[in-house]
Amino acid sequence: MNEIKPYKLSISNDEIEDLKRRLANTRLPDQAPGEPWKTGTDLEWFKKLLDYWKLNFDWKKSESELNDFPQYKTKVSDIDLHFIHCEGKSEKNIPLLLMHGWPGSIFEFLDIIPILTDPNKFGINTDFAFTVIAPSLPGFGLSFEAFQKRFGVEEIGVCFKDLMTKVLGYNTFCIQGGDWGAMIGSRMAYKYPEKILGLHLNMLALIREYDPEKILLPEEKDYIDQIKKWRPEGMGYQAIQGSRPQTLAYGLSDSPSGLAAWICEKFYEWTDCNGLPENSISFDKMLANISLYWFSGAIGSSFWPYYARNRRSWFVPLGEKITVPLGYTEFPKEMLKPQRKLAEKTYVNIKRWTKMEQGGHFAALENSKALSKEMFLFFNSLKL
Repeated sequence: MNEIKPYKLSISNDEIEDLKRRLANTRLPDQAPGEPWKTGTDLEWFKKLLDYWKLNFDWKKSESELNDFPQYKTKVSDIDLHFIHCEGKSEKNIPLLLMHGWPGSIFEFLDIIPILTDPNKFGINTDFAFTVIAPSLPGFGLSFEAFQKRFGVEEIGVCFKDLMTKVLGYNTFCIQGGDWGAMIGSRMAYKYPEKILGLHLNMLALIREYDPEKILLPEEKDYIDQIKKWRPEGMGYQAIQGSRPQTLAYGLSDSPSGLAAWICEKFYEWTDCNGLPENSISFDKMLANISLYWFSGAIGSSFWPYYARNRRSWFVPLGEKITVPLGYTEFPKEMLKPQRKLAEKTYVNIKRWTKMEQGGHFAALENSKALSKEMFLFFNSLKL
């Protein structure tokens, strides 16, 4: 039987002081020509973030906020897997596997877990709550140790299925995910449909390769046009993370400012921030997430799902179907937004499809209340 050990995060003062020294010795580049953010993280904005990190950010406060949640580690798939396990506060509580992606972490969920476990307290009228299981993805954050084996989507799916069923004893459960969480959730729904009560996503994991000789239907053409537009400007990070993750890891593991610049570009591009990332995600929340990557040393390992995916076929084989009931919430600043008609070719049991007026890729961070409401509306419709 797997031993489940309570866990509290505690970063030493020596590690914190080392980070501060490195930040104090940052050597910044000049600003490339052109409009701000066009060539990457804007220099003037980034200077403000670094100053805040050096002078105002309180890591111990963020650490304490995480430690307010019940955390555990257990051996699954030959690694020490970290997870939050927070019991629901209703008479009826349904287990929910809640999954982050890249460049996210467990810190994404600190605002949404209290809503999901006690919805009535936050004005969501429902006769059930969720018992939330929120793991750090293998190779990310607190589920990383140096030289441990690497995981792609398929291996993470097996790991999380075993966590939920063999370790925690849930025969059936719900899933919510975005980014890699959406892909892992979709893989699990495809492989283990008898275990998954319902799948809620805020990003759709549709295959992105296509046959240029094929005559496209309108919904297919729309999606391919989105990919063609996004690929030259928005997929540079995927190209290097998916081809030379080790080389990139040297720089980002040694330079906290380099790490922050790499991640903050996504907080700008993928949020509904109107030009300033902090309009959507506060400096404190950004830096808690970035600092966890720094202290854990997991940035190189977090690239592995990209590397693995580039060398494998799509995790839901072409032509195969996902029959588990699906709820989808589309936020306007999501990277790719396929039409429902296209999604229905893979997700054949769509029960709810909602387009939001505001928000982006990091839904739990940007719009925790709105995402929670959509989740309860979807799962309530399934009469679980």
